[in-house]
Amino acid sequence: NTTDCPVAVETLDDVPEHVLRGLPEDVRLFPSAVDKTRLGVWATKSILKGKKFGPFVGDKKKRSQV
Repeated sequence: NTTDCPVAVETLDDVPEHVLRGLPEDVRLFPSAVDKTRLGVWATKSILKGKKFGPFVGDKKKRSQV
């Protein structure tokens, strides 16, 4: 017997303000194509390789640590 448990859906209200401020002009947060309960990052136009944006918050990690 399984019970239906409501699944929490991530919304823009869950995203810290500094994250929203750091998004480039052509990047938006919408429901994820992979997990509909989460937000995903979507580009409204192509982003050039090497394009950087921020501000970045947290500890810098090496590629091998991610």
